[in-house]
Amino acid sequence: MTDIPTSAEGFDGDYPKSAPHDREVSGPLDDSETGSVKPSVDLGSLRIDPKRGMQLRLEVEKTSQRVVAVTLEYEGSTLQIQPFAAPRSSGLWHGIRAQIMDQVTKQGGTALEHDGPFGPELQANVPVQSGSSFGTRQVRFVGIDGPRWFLRGVIGGNAATNLEAAEEIHHMLRSVVVVRGEVPMPPRELLPLSVPTNNAAVATEGV
Repeated sequence: MTDIPTSAEGFDGDYPKSAPHDREVSGPLDDSETGSVKPSVDLGSLRIDPKRGMQLRLEVEKTSQRVVAVTLEYEGSTLQIQPFAAPRSSGLWHGIRAQIMDQVTKQGGTALEHDGPFGPELQANVPVQSGSSFGTRQVRFVGIDGPRWFLRGVIGGNAATNLEAAEEIHHMLRSVVVVRGEVPMPPRELLPLSVPTNNAAVATEGV
């Protein structure tokens, strides 16, 4: 598959926050907004709500062995999640969305912006390669600006085009809890992700 932009770096500007109007109630939540602690998979800066039939894969950078993304797979749909540090009062998604659109276009794909359940999102056709064959894959890029963090999701598989499948993935994304922590970090820097110590269902994959 042709590389999809995975970095939140490279954009400056003071943009307003972009998030669902009910984010503080329906998620994705900051850990300070959660009530009673529910069973979850602890990945450091992310807590993932376990779901029967869901597979969780960590994408690990080969050179540094750093976990750079989390991918959830469920009934033919995928959700890749990345958490980034963000300013307290301004957002990142409006600028990063333009960056993603530009990069997808330069790769030979297409990207169109429209309003989705999380706010503005991109519906994209990204180039893919399988052996000697070339084609495109439909994905959706979504972004949520939270308190001092930004969460980016890439939705693929059935949920990129099927409304019923998308509802399940949207619920999984809403269930994510972001643990920003108190360590100062520059905006657009990836928040630290870790491999859980007691969950055998988690797979790792080099990138």
